[in-house]
Amino acid sequence: MSTPQPCYHCGLPVLDPSFTAVVLNQPRLFCCPGCLAVAQTIVAGGLESYYQHRSENSNNPESLASLIPDELKLLDREDLQAKFVTSEGEQTHAKLLIEGITCAACGWLIEKHLRDIPQVKQAHINVSNHRLELSWTKDSLALSDIIFSLRKIGYAAHPWQPDVATERMAQENHRALRKLGIAGLLWMQVMMASMATWPEFNIDLSEGMDVILRWVSLMMTTPIVFYCSSEFFLGAWRDIKTRHLTMDVSVSLAIGGAYIAGIWSTITGQGELYFDACGMFALFLLSGRYLERRARERTSIATAQLVNLLPASCLRLDEQGQSQRILLKELQLNDVISIPPGSLMPADGVIIEGSSSVDESLLTGEYLPLPRGKGDHVTAGTLNVEGPLTVKVDALGDDTRLSAIVRLLERAQSTKPRLAEIADKVAQWFLVSVLLIAALVGIAWLEIDSSRAFWIVLSLLVATCPCALSLATPTALTAATGSLHKLGLLLTRGHVLEGLKHIDTVIFDKTGTLTEGKLSLRHIHPLTDMTTDECLQLAAALEESSEHPIARAFGRSKYTTENLISYPGLGLEGSIEGKKWRIGRADFVCQLSNIALPKSDQQQGQWLLLGNEQQAVAWLVLDDKLRSDAKDLLDACHAKGWNTLLLSGDSSPMVQSIAKELNIKDARAGLTPDDKLAVLQQLREQGHKVLMLGDGVNDVPVLAAADISIAMGSATDLAKTSADAILLSNRLSSLVEGFKLAKRTRHIIIENLAWATLYNGLVIPFAAVGWVTPGWAALGMSISSLLVVVNALRLTYVKVHEQPQH
Repeated sequence: MSTPQPCYHCGLPVLDPSFTAVVLNQPRLFCCPGCLAVAQTIVAGGLESYYQHRSENSNNPESLASLIPDELKLLDREDLQAKFVTSEGEQTHAKLLIEGITCAACGWLIEKHLRDIPQVKQAHINVSNHRLELSWTKDSLALSDIIFSLRKIGYAAHPWQPDVATERMAQENHRALRKLGIAGLLWMQVMMASMATWPEFNIDLSEGMDVILRWVSLMMTTPIVFYCSSEFFLGAWRDIKTRHLTMDVSVSLAIGGAYIAGIWSTITGQGELYFDACGMFALFLLSGRYLERRARERTSIATAQLVNLLPASCLRLDEQGQSQRILLKELQLNDVISIPPGSLMPADGVIIEGSSSVDESLLTGEYLPLPRGKGDHVTAGTLNVEGPLTVKVDALGDDTRLSAIVRLLERAQSTKPRLAEIADKVAQWFLVSVLLIAALVGIAWLEIDSSRAFWIVLSLLVATCPCALSLATPTALTAATGSLHKLGLLLTRGHVLEGLKHIDTVIFDKTGTLTEGKLSLRHIHPLTDMTTDECLQLAAALEESSEHPIARAFGRSKYTTENLISYPGLGLEGSIEGKKWRIGRADFVCQLSNIALPKSDQQQGQWLLLGNEQQAVAWLVLDDKLRSDAKDLLDACHAKGWNTLLLSGDSSPMVQSIAKELNIKDARAGLTPDDKLAVLQQLREQGHKVLMLGDGVNDVPVLAAADISIAMGSATDLAKTSADAILLSNRLSSLVEGFKLAKRTRHIIIENLAWATLYNGLVIPFAAVGWVTPGWAALGMSISSLLVVVNALRLTYVKVHEQPQH
């Protein structure tokens, strides 16, 4: 088969060269009338410069979620607009989420297109988050008309509504970033002012300048203590009330003690200033907590986005069978709804009329739609593929299966082991020991020399502040994270590299993980004298109007099909140039011509038969291809002595076939998310430490509950943020390199912890006898922290053999 040329707009293969248009003074080929219409609209609007600046192909307009006219008209309702539209005089403002943006040129095209509409006063799009801010004259132009105009150039627009929890998290992160910035800025100024008062630097300092510098340092340190460091003091007070010591107590004592000592030194003009130590503590610790908040925000956003899998509206049927489009929130139990082909299920229910195929891959992982008919249950968020269905609603909102997956996610995350809990226990014993030693040292020095007691206790607290101890693990993990990113593996949680040492079992998903997750045409076996290209054109003509995932493997055809009929679960029938054709299951096709089933070797892939009323014409073989580096990853797992399991929502024989090829002993097919989670929990009850590799919403509960979880780069957003790591490159070989780097990282962490413990152990007796001044204590603590950071930076040197493909 010759390789077809790509569509100039979307990049899909062009099988019919009749769709052409002149763009940028040259004739261009398009794969379908949809792409051709979009290109002609762009050119007619004088916006063809878009094609000169885009960096990626546009989405196929036919692949965008369809918005039918009555659904668009719903957006003109005032009660619905109240949530995302505001008015100021004659001007109306709205925020929309734009679907289909691939690069910055898309943003330019959208803005130019909208600004050419006379009633539109302002249009500004943020390409990073796909959010459009729009201002227009509402009385002379409806919002549905604006959205329809965007559809003409290939983009779908939806109302943007902020999630309350996500907005609150974002506000907290902005506040944390502001504190971090203020602490860093003021600390640099305080450090310069404090150093000028040191005897080593106090050269030719004019009379009275020493006093001025002390008061300036005090004024700049006060915001650091009372504003930037407020969370440490609040946390310490909470810990004291609950009798559960954490690093907040030690940090608060060090910052508070240094601040009080600095005030006394400023007022009396005696002793050294310790204001720079306050800023240093605050800056180091606020940085770590800010990164932690960012990770929590990503999880919160993705969990909220799961609700967006449901459609905004649906068609409700009255007693006379008449349909009315309503908002999803207006739907009630026992309502009867109509689900046209290509529409999402708005709620769980039972089919009372019609038959179709339903794509449940989002929930089950099985890439082929399943036949559903009268009496069968359907699930919210799944896609009706072929025929119209009439469904009686039996579950809404929190009672749907989709909501159950969210609850499973939350439950699994709540039981997930946290590195912070282990560190907290270690820190608690360390802090108790240091506080007891400081109390005893203080009592002893009150008897020996009461004038030195406070300074020695302060030196002890500053010298033993667990900065190096708290930096030992995070710095190594940060350095390793950067190196893994070069390999195409992004860590989102810090316990992965440490936890890999304890893993003994790996669970793999199949579709989209070990396989590429999409059907493609592998072979055409003609049964007559027709060429393979001719067979492909006929098959593509039949599949062209189908919403079934199989149809995407065939591309566009030069033929036109008439009287197309879909038989869910069986195949398609239609007339091409006056002759009746069928494609689909072999027995279904053979019924058309009453011929015997032709021979085939159906050992691998999805085999479809193409035939007409006279004969069977060709076998077409489709397959979800195994990733080329899957065997390397499995070999690496087996070399480590890990048990491997394949848990898939796919119920086809391909599950066992792949398991045999990859030497996976335990392979289970047709599993629901609950089933997968039950298997994981059983393994953990048996004492196994489990790593999970998956990509779909159906894998989310297991990804969240596993000791370590890795999501593919092509996974859903929810799966990515529920996982501890993301394989951005989709190259399974990167995991093999990641395992090696994990071993190096553990060694670095052990070295850092050993150094931090050794330093604190050695400095305590010297500080207790008064040989370490507070100034030298702060310097020693800084050097200790610096050594930990430098040692961790050794992990940044990694050789990348191949550039990851993002």
